[in-house]
Amino acid sequence: MDEPLNDADVQQLLRVIIETGTVVFTNHARQRMRQRGLDEVDVLNVLRAGYCSGADLVRQSWRYQIHTRKLCVVVAFRSEHKAVVVTAWRKS
Repeated sequence: MDEPLNDADVQQLLRVIIETGTVVFTNHARQRMRQRGLDEVDVLNVLRAGYCSGADLVRQSWRYQIHTRKLCVVVAFRSEHKAVVVTAWRKS
């Protein structure tokens, strides 16, 4: 998989991974979700229905912010079949 992906490809790949692949949560993501009153269903809904706002290279890993009106989730891809949730938050 050649990264960075464009926004449309990120959204399409996330939908495929949610249906047929694996979405994993880092310990950091789980901690932040707990602190912010979010659960896995909230995050998966953002990944399924949100829009991507570009890519950032962080520690040699491309990360993508996925937004809805109220939430943001940061994901990275490990393969075409696996996405990793890095963190999530509620927008003010």
